[in-house]
Amino acid sequence: MPQNSAGSFSIAAPRSSQGGGEAADRAFVRRAMKQPLLTPELEIELAQKWRETQDQTALHRLVAPHMRLVISAAVRFRHYGLALNDLIQEGNIGLMQAAARFEPSRGVRFSTYATWWIRAAIQDFVLRNWSIVRTGTTAAHKSLFFNLRRLRARIEGGGRESLSPDGRKRLATEMKVSEADVLHMESRLAAGDRSLNAPVGEEADTDWQDLLVDDRPNPEQATSQRHDSKRRAAWLGAALQSLPERERIIVSARFLGEGEVTLERLGLRLGISKERVRQLEHQALGRLRRRLADIPDLQV
Repeated sequence: MPQNSAGSFSIAAPRSSQGGGEAADRAFVRRAMKQPLLTPELEIELAQKWRETQDQTALHRLVAPHMRLVISAAVRFRHYGLALNDLIQEGNIGLMQAAARFEPSRGVRFSTYATWWIRAAIQDFVLRNWSIVRTGTTAAHKSLFFNLRRLRARIEGGGRESLSPDGRKRLATEMKVSEADVLHMESRLAAGDRSLNAPVGEEADTDWQDLLVDDRPNPEQATSQRHDSKRRAAWLGAALQSLPERERIIVSARFLGEGEVTLERLGLRLGISKERVRQLEHQALGRLRRRLADIPDLQV
């Protein structure tokens, strides 16, 4: 049997594209549904045997009756346009992860524990494969992705394909997300993937990628920014060199290093008190402001 990452075997669903077709799928589902359920006592015994001795037979007897949970969860997610077999395979991975982590001593039924892992595995698979563009990058977006259609139908009474402003506000409040998140996910779910090389119209010479906005500075702006940065760096370097040595050390350590150095550490380094370091820092910053203010056209 196939091995999963935890080193235990998995119960693989048949692949419809490899000879068996839909008949093989139905036969697999029927076999899974006919598996006898475990009693609580037998479930604990099998789980302990697998956990303590890595008994593969015990693992098989533990997970086989719970394939019905995988199939049930996969069916609920098939409206996202993904193959049922693929959803079952991912749910099976979640089932095996649950078996690898299940602790029978906690007094929780394996079915309750496995359901969470199965659903999480299938949801992750859906998010990865529903679109070539990454979807659900935050917890709020993930929750909206899987609940927006259902909540929209309930809030709007099933009569609208998009949320009204009041409905969007109500959904945001109910889901504890921002209205901007609701609007983002609503527009994301309403639009399918489109090639950037596709023409804008049937007879247009313009591709969609030609309409993308480039927020980067143009070459003239980039050159000007580099020139200004170098000039300001030179001015700052000259202003620093005009400071007394101790003040220059303090400013460099406090504001120009990779990590901020505490006043206490600088005091130990210079052989002065922490309060004296604070005074010298304040004095040095004043000197720098005055020196830089004398430079024409410099914004400080």
